[in-house]
Amino acid sequence: MPRLNDQVRELLQEYADLINITGGDAFRARAYEKAARAVGGHPEDVAGLDVKGLQQIPGVGKSTAEKIAEYLATGEIPALEALRAEIPSGVREMMAVPSVGPKRALALYRDLGIASVDELAGAIRADKLSGVAGFGERSGEKILHGIELMRQSGGRTLLDAATELAEQLVAALSAVPGCTRCAYAGSLRRMRETVGDIDVLATAADSAPLMAALTGLPYVAEVIGSGPTKTSVRTAQGIQVDLRVVPEEDWGAALVYFTGSKAHNIKLRTMAVRAGLKLSEYGLFEVGGDTGKGGAKGSKDVGDGKGKAAEGAKVVSATEEEVYAALGLPWIPPTLREDRGEIEAALDGELPDLIQESDLRGDLHTHTDLTDGLATLTEMVDTAAARGYSYYAVTDHAPDLVMQRMTDEKMLAQREELRRLADRHRKLRLLHGTELNIGPDGGVDWPPGFLAGFDVCVASVHSHFTLDRAAQTRRLIRACENPYVHVIGHLTTRRIGRRGPIDVDLDAVFAAAARTGTAIEINSSPQRLDLRDEDVLRAKRHGVRFAIDSDAHATGHLAYPRFGIGTAQRGWLTAEDVINAWTWQRLKHFLRKDALRK
Repeated sequence: MPRLNDQVRELLQEYADLINITGGDAFRARAYEKAARAVGGHPEDVAGLDVKGLQQIPGVGKSTAEKIAEYLATGEIPALEALRAEIPSGVREMMAVPSVGPKRALALYRDLGIASVDELAGAIRADKLSGVAGFGERSGEKILHGIELMRQSGGRTLLDAATELAEQLVAALSAVPGCTRCAYAGSLRRMRETVGDIDVLATAADSAPLMAALTGLPYVAEVIGSGPTKTSVRTAQGIQVDLRVVPEEDWGAALVYFTGSKAHNIKLRTMAVRAGLKLSEYGLFEVGGDTGKGGAKGSKDVGDGKGKAAEGAKVVSATEEEVYAALGLPWIPPTLREDRGEIEAALDGELPDLIQESDLRGDLHTHTDLTDGLATLTEMVDTAAARGYSYYAVTDHAPDLVMQRMTDEKMLAQREELRRLADRHRKLRLLHGTELNIGPDGGVDWPPGFLAGFDVCVASVHSHFTLDRAAQTRRLIRACENPYVHVIGHLTTRRIGRRGPIDVDLDAVFAAAARTGTAIEINSSPQRLDLRDEDVLRAKRHGVRFAIDSDAHATGHLAYPRFGIGTAQRGWLTAEDVINAWTWQRLKHFLRKDALRK
């Protein structure tokens, strides 16, 4: 069964939010926020832990452990239910709208009687928010955008959760006797940031055992429909899974078809037609065959085994490489299959040699329990060393993020501790860094003399999200121009489905980053994936360099770069574009920030 960690994390975060908006103790709320992060970042599944086991998770105290244990045993947390009862469900839904949050949602309910997202949208359009304290001239516009953002993400699953489930499914189905191949396809294989449902493809002479295995999995809550070629189920977490079983000889054509995207497949079918052929999920055929049913990718109809080509010679279908080659193309990586020029580049022999996770030599943005991380410096360094990195940076928060209570003395003490750890890890170069806060005027924490002591400085926006476009653009350009800032972290500040991006002229910032030799981060946290793939493409055209970082707050988060790599590939990046895929000698020169980069 999929891990409960993320679900428990959301419940504890909701409990913290409700404590805050109902006037509870702020320190107590902060303790539950930390516990939420701790459970979400814990590498092991909490499902089998008792109270004592839960207390072994850093940041989880006895009271929190007891609440988690209650949830694992009964499916609810009574203390959370009691707080929920004080706030209408529609108001709790409003809390999740980007640009609203807990305090604003409660204010809208108490001052205007708004008790649902639909009522909120109606009140904005009727201009009823203008007189409410805390809502400025553009607040309504931003909230409407937040509502749209939330609705667009409704029913979609973040990349990490979808990947974990898909890998469990593939492992379970691959073990079924008679299964010769099994893989996930669809938008997940293309590494889109969110996934609507999960497509799994398998080959077998007899599909019945595979279909029975899927419907019998313990985390399957509903069988939507089942037939000899396709079965659709819904998991207990509400994720739809579509399993299709095809003959071994049709694997390649089916994998191309069900990987998509729709626009990419249309281009391929058009090329086939021009060559006097017909392409479907069953193979590439000479014209004259009838590929029958084979509707658009994403159809939820249960397959009935009909529709396979009845006539017309099959050209190829066994492997993806054969299908592409028969159309005069090299194999195109799934992450590029979005009709963004990949077919034209393939025809011209100009497909990029995409960066791979194995190309990364280090991580330049991570945190420890000195600020808001969950693991000690030693634990983070040991885990980074186990990943085989050549270099590793610790970048805890700087003092302007007041809640983290950073001081000069704490940071210098960490630097000394890191130097002592360097004696244990001779093959891993340890870098002492910090994540600076970009102020509304573009300034950062600490004076130049103190900043000069860091090996690497990441600078990020953590506040003043509602500044206008000109102000946001100025602050980021000024940060790029700071000689001590090497990387701009999570540039747009978005949280997928929760907070939209800040309003900024990205092209102006990208131009400044390229001019000043400042890298732009691809933040690999599945909740961020910031920059978006489309913005990575734009930045690359400006000549920007990138850093693919984990922004890890726990040892388990150090594996996040696999998701950032997916975004980087969708943005057509190569290892040459990414500074933490470079050798230490080359990266060291970049971090000097004393010359224009080629």
